Amino acid sequence: MSKFGDLLGGKTPAPAPAAPAQPTPVVVPSEPVEAIAPESTQEVFESDVSIDEMSKGELEEYGRTVGIELDRRHSRRKLIRELKEHLTNS
Repeated sequence: MSKFGDLLGGKTPAPAPAAPAQPTPVVVPSEPVEAIAPESTQEVFESDVSIDEMSKGELEEYGRTVGIELDRRHSRRKLIRELKEHLTNS
């Protein structure tokens, strides 16, 4: 009979054999490990590109670096206007 039939018939399955426990290896570095400073979360934007020449995605990314969240659903012209207003008021 199948295993499903055995379960319906009231038989309990035999427990699976336990795997032998193996010790966890410990790795000790031979030289001292230097601390690595985390990278900055803000990207440095290239200044050789004019805001007027950026795509909507680039405008959104640049806006985040200067502290404004732009909505890409708006027109590119409106995104540029919002970004310039934010930069002049900051």
